[in-house]
Amino acid sequence: MPEQMRVALGQHAEASADYLTFAKQLGVSGVQFNMIGSEIDLIPDSNELPGADGYWKLADLKSLKQRVNDYGLRLEAIENVPRRFYIDAMLNGPRRAEQVANYQRTVQNMGEAGIPILGLNWMPNLVWRTPLQRGRGGAVVTAFDMARARAGEVTVGIQQVAEAEDRDYSESEMFDNYVSFMAEVLPVAEEAGVKIALHPDDPPVPALGGIARVFYSPRNFKRALEAVPSPMHGLDFCMGCFSEMVYADGDNNAGVLAAMRYFAERGKIFYVHFRDVQGCVPKFQECFPGEGNVDVVAAVQTLYEAGFTGFLIDDHVPAMLDDSDWRHRGHAYATGYIMALVAAVKALA
Repeated sequence: MPEQMRVALGQHAEASADYLTFAKQLGVSGVQFNMIGSEIDLIPDSNELPGADGYWKLADLKSLKQRVNDYGLRLEAIENVPRRFYIDAMLNGPRRAEQVANYQRTVQNMGEAGIPILGLNWMPNLVWRTPLQRGRGGAVVTAFDMARARAGEVTVGIQQVAEAEDRDYSESEMFDNYVSFMAEVLPVAEEAGVKIALHPDDPPVPALGGIARVFYSPRNFKRALEAVPSPMHGLDFCMGCFSEMVYADGDNNAGVLAAMRYFAERGKIFYVHFRDVQGCVPKFQECFPGEGNVDVVAAVQTLYEAGFTGFLIDDHVPAMLDDSDWRHRGHAYATGYIMALVAAVKALA
């Protein structure tokens, strides 16, 4: 049976019994793990530092997949190897060759373990946020305000902030570094059968902390995909990040839907982070699905019409009343909302 658009649960860094049971109870197709900046091992209760050699081992990846399968779920993807695995590959530092080889080894091991997608970001200093805000009903949401960031009010929040230590890095340099990296990684990915899914910059601004950002506009995604063409080269289409972008006509809804259709029709969306924001750079805050910049019904319709057959997950969800540290109540609301949207669009097609 051919693959169909479906909903998974993601944005967690540990395959705990609670997380996998929660996913099973929600009725999603499977799970995805986000390891950005994480020093949590791939396998719970392991005494070994994850990726101590700078790559993920085959035995760990196989164990992780088996653990997920034991709950009747599929391991849809893993995204974001820890920053330390490939920081010199991003900045063309002295350990670049070693880190590229280790990344290739991770890709090979994922292919052998039967894990089909590896998510990638090209943000050496990771995601930036300013102080948390209150959303609907007092729910706690993440936010970004460039004025506050320039004033030094950057929170550790989602990821640790790290600035360029020695010099500024230009956009052309960061783009060239990406192209060189992917030119070496994609042949290995093709042989391994592993798709590399590129995430947008968050926030999508030209530079932060002395390091240029590349993937802050649809145009630069098109350039990158054309520069290194491969069936294994595509996007983790973060609807929230595309919603944060600035569009020439000021119509964020139309801009997001146009980008979504363009990449989906070309088979270049491997999966979707289905979240949204209110406002766009230089100032925005996250929100519940259905109350942001994007018409979420039209978004799912666009994906369906464009032939998208991957999975959707929620993303940085609001923290609801009495929520857990990993915001399971926020995830339950958002995931149920997305599942209903997908079911309705399919039924009405």
